[in-house]
Amino acid sequence: MKRLHHTRTVKVPTEAQIQRATIDLLAWDGRPDAFAFHVPLGGYRRKTEAAILKSIGTIAGVPDIIIIFEGRVFCLELKSEHGKLTGVQRVCHERLRRAGATVDVAFGLEQAIAQLQTWNLLRGRMS
Repeated sequence: MKRLHHTRTVKVPTEAQIQRATIDLLAWDGRPDAFAFHVPLGGYRRKTEAAILKSIGTIAGVPDIIIIFEGRVFCLELKSEHGKLTGVQRVCHERLRRAGATVDVAFGLEQAIAQLQTWNLLRGRMS
């Protein structure tokens, strides 16, 4: 008789789920004077719409979450555990760094939380 082995499928959170959880964490446990936001730049655009957005200053590759705290700018790119940065994102992140922003990439929610803690942007109740 053959023995059946069940394999457990672990669902990896999507970038959108990681972003939602990170924004929720900042809302509940972020430093009170930190201002965090997302600029909705991704997604499909028709050529005309893309040209209009580009002409008014839209920049491809901007990180998912921007946080301003105590006069500093922190930019956090969120990726799923198996995600990859695009060339455009690498160029944009380097431009932000040269302008004085602190930029990092987090692969998964755990890394996002760790980075926010490293930047001292959480109130300290997380462990």
